Amino acid sequence: MSPVKKPGAKKPIYKRILLKLSGEVLMGEKTYGLDPVTVHFMAEEIKKAFDMGVQVAVVIGGGNIFRGVSASLKGMERASADYMGMLATVINALALQNALERIGLQTRVQSAIEMRQLAESYIRRKAMRHLEKDRIVIFAAGTGNPYFTTDTAAALRAMEIGADVIMKGTKVDGVYDSDPAKNPDAKKYADISYIDVIKQDLKVMDATAITLCMDNNLPIVVFDIKKNDNIRNILLGHKIGTTVGRFDD
Repeated sequence: MSPVKKPGAKKPIYKRILLKLSGEVLMGEKTYGLDPVTVHFMAEEIKKAFDMGVQVAVVIGGGNIFRGVSASLKGMERASADYMGMLATVINALALQNALERIGLQTRVQSAIEMRQLAESYIRRKAMRHLEKDRIVIFAAGTGNPYFTTDTAAALRAMEIGADVIMKGTKVDGVYDSDPAKNPDAKKYADISYIDVIKQDLKVMDATAITLCMDNNLPIVVFDIKKNDNIRNILLGHKIGTTVGRFDD
């Protein structure tokens, strides 16, 4: 299957992207689990990028089902809790795969933990070949190691496959200097440096992920995934959300 290029469409500014989705965005208005309507919406938004000729890889969190850190704080052994969280990401990956294939896209789920009946094992060169063959690749089970978040997995996989950018879809429209839900005067950043994100502890991604991106000069765009056409408009070069990059040189 080849991408459908719309007549007159502008050329996207990125050729290959890594889309990072938190598990929470798949809940929609629910308080737990998956909302099929929301998952379908995410699939349609990804298809818009695909139709522009962009190669898309996805990393999904599992916080809508199970969050290892929270469980460990309540007494569960951390490694076991994190492995359970990795399994939650596989559930989300399979749900997104189903939604994407229902709208005609070819996909592959690659898991950092071997589970042959459900997904391929992660192999870097195989993942890149899938992208080159116009398949959406969904990376599941984080890095396969406890104590590492799916943010770190996103940064790692993005660099391994040679992605041009990490696009982090969230429930807010960018990065703020404080929580906009609690502070009506919170300031939104259009651009911010990796160092400032770490210094101000802004929770864009965890420190390991930010440091990996900084060391490899990989930009991160944080944006509202719930808004229609945001992915497409970012690819067309519109200023949406917040860009984290090397702005302090």
